[in-house]
Amino acid sequence: MSDTNRQIRLAARPQGECKPTDWAHVDEPLREPGEGEFAGQTKIISLDPAMRGWLNDARSYVPPVGLGEVMRAGSVVEVTASNHPKYAVGDHVVGIFGVQSHVVSDGKGALKVDPSAAPLPTYLGALGMPGMTAYFGLLDVGALAEGETVLVSGAAGAVGSLVGQIAKVKGARVVGIAGGPEKCALLTDELGFDAAIDYRGDDVKGALRAATPDRVDVYFDNVGGDILDLALTRLNMKARVVICGAISQYNNESSMRGPSNYLSLLVCRARMEGFVVFDYAKRYREAAAEIAGWIAEGKVTTKEHVVKGGIDDFPETLQMLFRGDNVGKLVLEIA
Repeated sequence: MSDTNRQIRLAARPQGECKPTDWAHVDEPLREPGEGEFAGQTKIISLDPAMRGWLNDARSYVPPVGLGEVMRAGSVVEVTASNHPKYAVGDHVVGIFGVQSHVVSDGKGALKVDPSAAPLPTYLGALGMPGMTAYFGLLDVGALAEGETVLVSGAAGAVGSLVGQIAKVKGARVVGIAGGPEKCALLTDELGFDAAIDYRGDDVKGALRAATPDRVDVYFDNVGGDILDLALTRLNMKARVVICGAISQYNNESSMRGPSNYLSLLVCRARMEGFVVFDYAKRYREAAAEIAGWIAEGKVTTKEHVVKGGIDDFPETLQMLFRGDNVGKLVLEIA
């Protein structure tokens, strides 16, 4: 076992796309857990589009990652030593432990998980933050009702793929927007979407009109930009637009582009609302239990894109999100 802790730290604030020079690869000595702490070895690291926003020195729902700090990330660790009453050697624990090979934690905000009940990547996907985001964004913010039409962008990603499946469970008609024929086929053939639009190959405006003849009651937006603008033209009366993310805008070197068709909200008496999943933290167990039930019943299929490597592979793996290379939840499994 190594006697050092390999870390990825933020070296410079990215301008546009992240560059290798924006990261520092650092070794520090391992330390033993103190009273009320446990030590763990990182098994799997979550990669999420929101990470790009955390790198900007700007006001947001969480403080930015500081220069010289370990990159913030959710991960699953295996406990290797413990002075904590809730965690024993061999336990698997999920938490915001950062991009590093080893951790020492007091357990705050951490949760013990059972690898025999679900694969470890699923605890960072359908049973983790993406699952919570899809569940509360669609059902609470989007206030979905049976028989409505749901449109979701980034539909082959970690959140979007779950939004569509939960909407089907709830009796909605679902249209997904994704990049490439393979992803679109996955949506309709495997995940149960009623229709899929390829934003890279289709006439998106025409395809969107054809796929939503009764217009859209809930639009769940993960990408922003042109797709958000087009979706606003297809709203039903009293529609709800759920702003979850805007991955098409995160690497902009200029200001983020807003929607020009926002007056559709007025015409359709619709609402557009952003949300942060952390606001629902007290209800995570409720959502996870229901999602786990749907998985067990075969109503929801989990999709995880697992990249195997080391801590040093984090920067390049993160870029996969912004190239659209991943299908489902992207994680880095530490060899």
